[in-house]
Amino acid sequence: MELKRSPLAPASFPKMPQIEGMRSATHRLGMYKGTRDDLLVVHFPEPVSCGGVFTRSTTRSADVDWCREALSASGGKASGLVVNAGNSNAFTFEAGVAKNEATLKSFAELTKTPRNTVYLAATGVIGEPVEAQLIAKPLPEVWEKCTEETNWLALASAFMTTDTFPKGAARSIKVGEKTINVCGIAKGSGMIAPNMATMLAYVFTDADLSPKDTQAILSRSVDNTFNCITVDGDTSTSDTVMLFATGKSHVAPTSEHDLALIEEAIEGVCRDLAHQIVRDGEGATKFVEIIVKGAESDTSAKIIASAIANSPLVKTALAASDANWGRVVMAVGKSAEPIDRDKLSIWFGNHLVAVSGGRAPDYSEYEATKTVSGDNIKITVDAAVGEGSATVWTCDLTHGYVEINGAYRT
Repeated sequence: MELKRSPLAPASFPKMPQIEGMRSATHRLGMYKGTRDDLLVVHFPEPVSCGGVFTRSTTRSADVDWCREALSASGGKASGLVVNAGNSNAFTFEAGVAKNEATLKSFAELTKTPRNTVYLAATGVIGEPVEAQLIAKPLPEVWEKCTEETNWLALASAFMTTDTFPKGAARSIKVGEKTINVCGIAKGSGMIAPNMATMLAYVFTDADLSPKDTQAILSRSVDNTFNCITVDGDTSTSDTVMLFATGKSHVAPTSEHDLALIEEAIEGVCRDLAHQIVRDGEGATKFVEIIVKGAESDTSAKIIASAIANSPLVKTALAASDANWGRVVMAVGKSAEPIDRDKLSIWFGNHLVAVSGGRAPDYSEYEATKTVSGDNIKITVDAAVGEGSATVWTCDLTHGYVEINGAYRT
C-alpha cells in the first residue's frame, strides 16, 4: 500500500556534515516495486573502532548472529557495513547463512579486508529465504559507485520499510580547538518496543575513540534513548544499533570532560533518531512523552512508564483526544510495581488530574481534553514511594496501524 508521510515528520531531512574515513553507495536489488534503492554499503578504507547493541529476540536473524560474532572476533573493529531492506533474513536457517557467507566473501575479496570486520543487517519480511547471491552478485557494481562524498539522504532512504520519511540526525562539537562530527541514520516505524534493538540505526563519528570507549558510549546512549521508545510493544527479530568511530578528526579524548562531550553528542544523535522513529510510528498522529517520578527505583519507574506507553487503552484514548486518565491509573496498577495508591498523582500536561487516590479537586475536563488534543502530549505520574524516575516516548494507536500491518505483505 502507498503510505502517506507521517503528520509528525520533520519538515525536511537535516543537513549533515561529512565524516572523513568512509565511502558509501546505495543500490537497487529489486526487493520493492518501482525504482527505489534497497541496499546500502559503507566501506572504511582504514579499519575503524565500532560497537554494537543487538536485539534480544530468541528468533533473531542470521545477520544479528553474525554481527555479534564479528564484533567479538574483530575486537571492535570494522571495515564495512552492508544493509538491505525488503527481507529480514530472519528464520531462514541455512539459506540465511548462505546469503551472508556469499556477501562476506564478495566484500572481503573487493576490499582485501578480514571478513570478521564486515557487518551485515537486513530488514523486512520474516521467514522468506533469499537467493544466496542476492547481494554478492551486484556488490562489484555497487563498489564502483562508492564515494567519499556521503549522500546521507540516499543512505537513510535505502533501508526504509514501512517508514514514511528517511531519518537522519547530526551534531558538531568543539573539543579544544578542533571540531568533531557525529552523524546518524535510522529506520523504524512498526515492531518497535524497547528490548534493544527494535530498529536499524547507524551512527558515525570522526572522533578518535578506542573500541572499548566506542562500545561503552553506545551502550549507555542506547539505554537512555532507543531503549526508551515504544510504538506497539513488539520487538523485532533483526534489528541493530551500531557506532563507528573513524578517528579522522584526530581528536582523541584526553580527559573525562572531553569524553563526556563526545558522549553527549552521540547520545543527542541517538535521542533525535529515537524520537523520529516514534514520530513515524505506523498510523501515528500524536507524539507522547511519559514521565514517571517518585518510584522505588529508576528501573521501577521505567517499568511503570512502559506499561502506560504500551497500553492499547491509553493509546487509543489519546488517538481520540479523550482525557481518560483512569486508563493511566489502570496501566500503573497492572505494572505491579511498588506505588502508594493513596498518594499517587497524575498530570496531563501541566494540569493535575488525579491526586491522593482520587480525582484532583480542581480537575477540569476542558483543560485535560485540551492537553491531549494536540500532536505533542506529556503525561506525568508520581508514584510517591521513592526517588526513581524515567522517561519513555511513544505514540497513539489509530486505525492507520491496522491498515498498514494488514497490508504489509500485499
